[in-house]
Formats: sequence, C-alpha cells, structure tokens
Amino acid sequence: MTTAPTRRVGLGWAILASSVPMFVVALNNLVVTNALPQIAEDFSADQTTLQWVVNAYVLAFAGMLLTAAALGDRYGRRLVFLIGIAVFSLGSVACALADSSGSLIAARVVQGVGAAAILPLSLTILAAAVPEKMRSAAIGIWSGINGLGVALGPLVGGAVTEGLDWTWIFWVNLPVGAIAAPLVLWAISESRGADRGLDIPGVVLVTGLITSLVWGIVRAGDEGWTSPQILGAFGVALVLLVAFVLWERKAPNPLLPLRFYRIPNFVLSNVVSLSMYFGVFGSIFFLAQYLQGPLGFSPLEAGVRTLPWTAMPMIVAPLAGLITDKVGGGKLMALGLALQGVGLGWIATLATTTTPYGDLVPPMVIAGIGMGLVFAPTTAVVLGSVRPSEHGKASGANNTVREIGGALGIAVLTTVFTEYFADVEIRQPADAAEAFVHGMIPAIWVGVVFVAAGALAGLFIRKRAAVTQEPKLVEV
Repeated sequence: MTTAPTRRVGLGWAILASSVPMFVVALNNLVVTNALPQIAEDFSADQTTLQWVVNAYVLAFAGMLLTAAALGDRYGRRLVFLIGIAVFSLGSVACALADSSGSLIAARVVQGVGAAAILPLSLTILAAAVPEKMRSAAIGIWSGINGLGVALGPLVGGAVTEGLDWTWIFWVNLPVGAIAAPLVLWAISESRGADRGLDIPGVVLVTGLITSLVWGIVRAGDEGWTSPQILGAFGVALVLLVAFVLWERKAPNPLLPLRFYRIPNFVLSNVVSLSMYFGVFGSIFFLAQYLQGPLGFSPLEAGVRTLPWTAMPMIVAPLAGLITDKVGGGKLMALGLALQGVGLGWIATLATTTTPYGDLVPPMVIAGIGMGLVFAPTTAVVLGSVRPSEHGKASGANNTVREIGGALGIAVLTTVFTEYFADVEIRQPADAAEAFVHGMIPAIWVGVVFVAAGALAGLFIRKRAAVTQEPKLVEV
C-alpha cells in the first residue's frame, strides 16, 4: 500500500515546505549565468569551461533523478528529500570555496546530486499532500515558486557578483537550506511508495545511460559531433538504453515502468518538456552573455534586464494551474510554446550590437508568458497520466527529459554559435561583439524550430482522464 504525507499543519505550510527547497534548486539553474564573465576572468576560463560550469550541475542532476525518486519510495521521501537538501548545501559550500575552474565544476556535480533528490520528491510530496481536486491549482503555485527561482537566478547572480563577489551566489543557499530542513520536518510526515523494491540493475543502467548521453551532448560542441570520443559516448548510451529496456521489461520492481511510454499524454508531455528546455534554456545561455558583452551591461544590470522574461512564469504559472483542468493542459502547452517561439524569433530579428534594450522587452515578455503557460500544465498532465503511487517515477522521468533537453539545447546552440562566430575576423574589440551577435542569431533560430515542434506535439494532448484509483493514502 502507498503511504503519503498527511498534513500536520495547514495546506499552505505543506506547499511552502515542499516548495522552498525546490526554489533553491530552480535558482541555481540560472544563478551562474550573469557570473560567468567574472568566473572566466578569475579562472582564465574559455567558453568550453564556462559551459561545463553550467552543465556539470545538469549532468549530475539528470543522471540521478530517477535514482533519487526510487530511493525516496523505498527509504522515505522526506528522509531522502532532507538528505538532498544537506548534500546540495555542502555542494554550495564547495562551490563558494573553489579555487580553480576544475574544483568549481566538481562542486557543481555535488550540487547536482543534491538537487536530484530535491526536485522530483518535492513534487511527489506536494501532489500527495493536497486533495485531487486541488492538485492542479497546487501545482500551479509550485510552478510559480519554481518560476520565481528561475526569475531571481540571473538577478541574484548579477547583484551578488557586482555587489560582493561571485562566490556569494553559492553562500546564499545556506540560510535557505537551514530554514527549509526544519520546516520540512515540522510540516511533512514521512512517506514511502507502494513499490518499495529497489531496482539496483535499473539504477546502475539508467545512471550510466543518462551520464553517457549528457556527457556526450555537452562535449560535442567542443570535440565535434562526429568525433570518435563523442560517437563512443553515444554508442555506450545506446547499448545501455537497450540493456535498460530489456531489464525493465522483466524487472519485478522496475525503476521506470515501460508502460508509461504507451500513454500518449505522458509521451507528448515529455516531448513538450524536451523541446521547451532545448530552445529556451539554450537561448537564455546566450542572452545573458549578449546583455553583458555586446550591449555592455554590468552583471546586475543584465540580471535586472532579464526580468521581463524570467519573472513572467512566476505570475502566469499559478493562473495556468487554475485553468488547466478546465481548458486542457495540451492547449495551454501549445499556446505557451508558440508564444516562446514568437518571442525568440523576435529577439533574433532585433539583435545587433546597438539594439536598444527597450526593443527587447516586448519579445522577452511574450517568451516569459509562454514559459509560464507550459510549466504547470506539463506537470499536471504528467502526474495525471499515471497512478498516484507512480508520481515519483513519472516526475523523475519528466525532470530527466527536461535536463537532457536543456543540456542538448546549450550544446547544439553552442555548436551553431561557434560555427558562425568563426565567420567574423576579429581585429579589434568591436569585431568580437559583431562576431558574438553573428553567432547568436542563427543559434536562437534553431531554438525557435525546436519550440515550434513542441507546440505541435502539445496540440495532440487530450484532456486528462481519471487514472485508476488506489487505496486511500495513509500516514506511516
């Protein structure tokens, strides 16, 4: 029988307790973007190294999501959630104390491992803590808090980097973690999943699979997509994928039930997630550098100027959560991705080395509204496609796809950027700005193509039907 957290206190406290740690994880997705130029200067880091500062976190995060969800089902979701908070906090300390790009990248891996235990279990705990009829609305609030973390990431990174030092973008995680841990202990009861068997072979295979795949993706831009090293990584990933599928078909307690992928809404929602994270996060990676490079803004100024884009999900996501069941998640996802495509394409059309910032605000607002329309409906449809006891596994699978999409987007867009950047001969500083814009524009258009494909997938998502009901959830 599935066990789930009951509310020891008010519903609002349960939502807050499950969301605050997730907020810190969301914050750290983009908090380093406006600090990258300073990190590059302090450690003499090139573009490839900066990409690893971002993607080392993603690599560990993506590789451990499914494993963390399984450990939560077996040993206790609250326990693993709290361990994730502790590991993430220790990783943050290591990031702040890093004295080289190598040690910073290693510390980001530790952060990613902790984050992998926080994000899927945060959603599982929340989904079980609210009544079914309130779930979409609660997920909307959760997505809004997630959007707040995304919104404040570049701003906090820029403000702290300019006002103090980039190391403080990691120190600020500690007080949040110190508050979050006792709040979770107070507001959330321990719970475990119905499937408490730990699929060790599945854990090993999927961790190796995701790690090989994401490693190959993030290295491809530097090594070349057809280099022996990258083809070897993708080959290993393919072999592990086949082995994982074969094992999961006969595993008594599968880490990831393969029947999920016979559910159209589940599959299409994951396609939406992949395409959005590919296009949007790949583009934001360059937008932050565009504002500080060719347009000449300081880290803080650049962070403030990304708010028209990144703050919109904080406002839109809760509203989208309220109407998801009535309108249909697929329609909202399709509209959201379409708006993102319009916003990205508009930015690519406007971008020059002298573009007034005011001209960029309308497309950033449109793209941000689109992002907010995707977050809550995607999560609601994914959870609504499976049984309540399977929420942890479904959430872990969806978040893994998101992280792969983000890493793939940065890698592919970086490859496109590098190809076009090399077309411009650099003889003076102004030429470097021209070269950056010349590389960024086609890279963003690639992102537009991917979000458009995701919008098309969203149109085929049907209004979610009720899933099989399970025995009433009880406290451990």
